[in-house]
Amino acid sequence: MIVRILGEGQFDVADSAVDRLNRLDDEVEKAVESGDEAAFTAALEELLKVVRTIGAPHDLEGLEISDVVLPPADATIAEVRELLSDDGLIPG
Repeated sequence: MIVRILGEGQFDVADSAVDRLNRLDDEVEKAVESGDEAAFTAALEELLKVVRTIGAPHDLEGLEISDVVLPPADATIAEVRELLSDDGLIPG
């Protein structure tokens, strides 16, 4: 799976990590829904950190469509609210 973090680039993440990422995505979504800025910031930072840690930077020469697009670390609740779908940020 190719995950793009806006403003940073793409990461190759194993499909086996989807459940872990979905749990973190749920935390981001809950914080957005409640409007809890501190929880939102912490949850988004953790989600991005995990993608950076478990993912490998995608080849910069390869221009491929991302399976998942995540907001940058400095995104606001309002910006992320616009990105959320029924499945959250990460489908599945």
